[in-house]
This record gives sequence, C-alpha cells and structure tokens, in this order.
Amino acid sequence: PPPPQYGIVLDAGSSHTAMFVYKWPADKENDTGVVSEHSMCDVEGPGISSYSSNPPAAGTSLVHCLNQALRDVPKEKHAGTPLYLGATAGMRLLNIANPQASDAVLSAVAATLKSYPFDFRGAKILSGEEEGVFGWVTANYLLENFIKRGWLGEWIQPQKKTLGAMDFGGASTQITFETRDTIEDPRNEVMLKLYGQVYKVYTHSFLCYGRDQVLKRLLSKLLQAESYRATVPHPCWPTGYHKSLSLSSVYDSPCTEKERPSLALNTTITVVGTGNGSLCALHVSKLFDFTTCSFSRCSFDGIFQPEVSGNFIAFSAFFYTVDFIQTVMGRPVHLPSDLKDAAETICATSWSELLQKAPKLEKRLLDYCAVSTFIYLLTTKGYNFNNHSFPNIAFQKKAGETSIGWALGYMLNLTNMIPAEKPSSHKSMLYNYWVILILLFVVTTLTSLVTAVCLLRRSKSSAI
Repeated sequence: PPPPQYGIVLDAGSSHTAMFVYKWPADKENDTGVVSEHSMCDVEGPGISSYSSNPPAAGTSLVHCLNQALRDVPKEKHAGTPLYLGATAGMRLLNIANPQASDAVLSAVAATLKSYPFDFRGAKILSGEEEGVFGWVTANYLLENFIKRGWLGEWIQPQKKTLGAMDFGGASTQITFETRDTIEDPRNEVMLKLYGQVYKVYTHSFLCYGRDQVLKRLLSKLLQAESYRATVPHPCWPTGYHKSLSLSSVYDSPCTEKERPSLALNTTITVVGTGNGSLCALHVSKLFDFTTCSFSRCSFDGIFQPEVSGNFIAFSAFFYTVDFIQTVMGRPVHLPSDLKDAAETICATSWSELLQKAPKLEKRLLDYCAVSTFIYLLTTKGYNFNNHSFPNIAFQKKAGETSIGWALGYMLNLTNMIPAEKPSSHKSMLYNYWVILILLFVVTTLTSLVTAVCLLRRSKSSAI
C-alpha cells in the first residue's frame, strides 16, 4: 500500500495550544473512520492570546511542538502535509478588545508556521459556530455515525442517530446537536450535507462561559457584592485557602470590563475561602440570565434552543471536571442530583483535605467547587437536561485513540475529506482481499472435510 498521508492542526485555545498530527491511508482519501491521531503535543505556556503585548513570543512558543512534528511526519512527506492553525475564544476576545494586537499575534504565529517545510494553509480565528459544528463533526466521524466500511469493503450508511456535542473551553462553551424541531433563530441553524445525507444541526457558542472566564466573572460578582472591601469571602473556595488578588487580574477581560470599578486596578484584595456549597450555587446562578426570552423556548441569556434529544458527548473541561468527581472524589455521575451532591461535597472539603486527595492537581483544586456547580447549572437549568436525558451524556475526551474537539473536523472540512455526495459504491482493494480470504477459507475447509472423510473410511475399512 502507498505510504500514509499526514495533516497537522494547531488548536490555539484560550488557556493553551495543542498540536495534533493526523494520519490516514493515502488510498482511502475519502473513506471514513480511517483518519486517526498519530501524535499530539501540548505547547508550553499560556494560549497565544496572552502574548498580545509581545506577539513574536506567540510564534516562538510553538517551536518545540513544530520541531516534534518534523520528527513525527516522515521527511519525504513534509512538503505534502497540510498545516493549519485555528484560534478560538481567547483570540475572539482579544479581537474584540484590541483588533491590532489580535492581528499582530496571528501574523507572528503565521510567520513561524511558514518557516517550517509543511504546506501551511493559514492561521485564522474560528467563529463560535464553526467551533461547535467541527466538534460535532469530529465526534460523529470518529464514532462512524455518518458512514462506514462494511466487512466486504462496501459503503454502509449506519442507521445510527448522530450524537450531540458539548465543548467547554477556557473562554467559551458550545452545544451542537441534530434536531427535527424548527430552529427559530437562523443564526443557530447549520445545514450540512455529508456523504449524501443532509443534517439539520442546532449550534450555539456562549462567549465568556468558558471555565476561566466564568471564574473571573464569579470573582467580579463577589467583589461587587462586598463593595471591594480589603477582605472578601469566597463561598466556592475551600476553607483554609486565601489569596491576594489585584483588581487588574479580574478586570483584564472583555467578559468583566462592564463591571470594572472606579478603583485603581493595582488595588489588591484578599479573598478568603469559606467553602459554602449552597451560597456558591446562588452566586454562580447569577452568571446566567434565565428571565429574558423572545422565542418559544430558550436556554439562557435569551438564546433560542430546541429541546435536547438523543445521546451527547461532553468533552474538554466537562470531561476533566466529571473525571475529577469520579476518580478523586470517588463519586458516580449518572443523574443531575449526583452532580449537585458531588459539587456540594467538593465545596465542603477543606483545602488541606483536597491537597491530600490530589496533590498533583494543586493548580486547579481551588476551582472544582465552582466549576462543578457551574456545569450542574449549565446542563440542568441552562440546557434543560433532566433525569431522563442527563444519563444520555457521555463525559469523554477521546473516541478510540483520537481526541474529541474541533481540530479533526476542521481538517476534514478544509481538505474536503468528507464529500457532500454519497461516495460511489466501488469495492475497495479490501474487497478483493476479502474474496481471496473467503475462497482460501472455503478451499481449506473443504480439503479438511475431504481428508477427514477419507481417513474415517480408511480406519473403518482397516477395522473390517
């Protein structure tokens, strides 16, 4: 068989960048379920949007992973390997706050990528809708919900329903699912034609509802409620933990700037954990607006959403949070009440106990109470999952050996690897191999049977 083809996607998220190297058999360019993750690399340091005051450093930050790609992709394949960078909500926010800085960061990143021998095809900021839809495509492609090869090498369109996708990044969160309901807001409707099938997909991306921005917005609300006193209690932080924060670290984002106080931004405030689950939930719920809706039904903030239906896969920070609840806290998450109880248990656990349970997670331990509470409210009050539909959510970060996220769907789209039309039902080379194998199997079986019969007859005649 010809050597495999490769493709590289850099997922430039708000809190960090990850590089994925994909590979697939060259003779199966338009097959499905054949693209797999060859390798991945986490870029050291923060997301590219944090280099707004030093754009060249954003490019330099990628060098270590790009050098790994040089090793992971065979040298003779470098020139023919497409290389993409997609930036998400962190850069969307920077683009709102400072378009010149955002352009400078993208230019610096592009300059670094161009200096490598790959087929660089652009660095761009994805819209929230693109991020949601490409995540949905990735999940359903990997789970062979669109199309798959039969064991004779023929095309089969499985009669499986597609899976909804929920992504929870550092600066935004997305929900995407196929629906038969009327999508009342055209901005939320995407029609996709994949392998001859038409899919009507609902998608929405909530900017400022990613993990890191939610935590900033929560801090802002708490500081506001306490009139920016020198010491402020934080019900979502564990007891035994306190930290001094400068106001600039809370109000350095478009998500919080409307609440920026008139105080000097270098003012420091001591925030003290009080570990109160019900009070934490009360403050987190204030981050959502459940009151305004000009459609027949809404999720929150006046955004139309049809009723959730079918199975869902929840990845990124959804997975990491639920994984923490299950593995570190030792609690199952089957129903909304499980998530609520787990969040309250985390909130009631002291800082020293949390450190004892998971010393390696020290950097994130502080926030599991708030983030678990947020995920509970987002899925139940926001997206309207209930006791019947919540168990249909699988919290997963991979399908097989491939990470779920928008990166693979993005590459499949840009390389036209998912055709709109149904592929011709030609039998692949696989088919010929199967025919030969089946014939060999039949011949071998018949030979064995004939031999057995002859031996049996001989033994009978010799017995006589």
